[in-house]
Amino acid sequence: MNKTSISASISVKDADIANVVLMPGDPLRAKHVAERYLENPVCFNTVRNMLGYTGTYKGKKISVMGSGMGIPSMGIYATELYTQFDVDAIIRIGSAGALSDRIKIRDVVIAMAASTDSNYGNAFGLHGYFAPAADYGMLSHAVEASKKLSINAVVGTVYTSDHFYNPCSGINECLRNLGHLAVEMETAGLYWTAAACHKKALSILTISDHIFTGEALSAEDRQESFREMMELAMETAWQSIE
Repeated sequence: MNKTSISASISVKDADIANVVLMPGDPLRAKHVAERYLENPVCFNTVRNMLGYTGTYKGKKISVMGSGMGIPSMGIYATELYTQFDVDAIIRIGSAGALSDRIKIRDVVIAMAASTDSNYGNAFGLHGYFAPAADYGMLSHAVEASKKLSINAVVGTVYTSDHFYNPCSGINECLRNLGHLAVEMETAGLYWTAAACHKKALSILTISDHIFTGEALSAEDRQESFREMMELAMETAWQSIE
């Protein structure tokens, strides 16, 4: 929605922000998504080069905007989109490292919930531990779309870490033993923020490497795998718009 905002991070111009926003970490990836998957995309934000675009997909308005890396950056942009621009739902799209033996390179993971080592959730004042989880309606749309598109999507718990280079030895083995599918850096923050703002969120991730086997996608394979994730995210976003 195009409206006056106190945001220092988002300055809407030339286009509205749709009710559903796709959020890759990289703003240049947001530009690529807009140019490849949206019809008539218009850039609405260039503040700090965190590019945001709005266009249409199969007749429905959808936006895409970068989130930056890590929970604090995701938290800033998600909070402002939810509270200042009337966004109803955010879908994180990004890469993750596989932990589970049953997850393969190029698989798509739909994050049902996220464990984390971050203290971000403490600020919400719950006495105990607040378990960040996806919106079930959006998750079910994603599962349905994956079947229609014949995409190998696995639903389960991921681990959101504040550390790209984790100094804790043995952490990956512990996570695998507790059933985590993959590790990444933003999902828990998005799910916490959505819950606090009474909005919807979902994280759809492409497996770009495997923590234990050492396998990793080439640049060409990453692009093809990204295509599958984007088709799934677009269909999920489309179904989530009433």
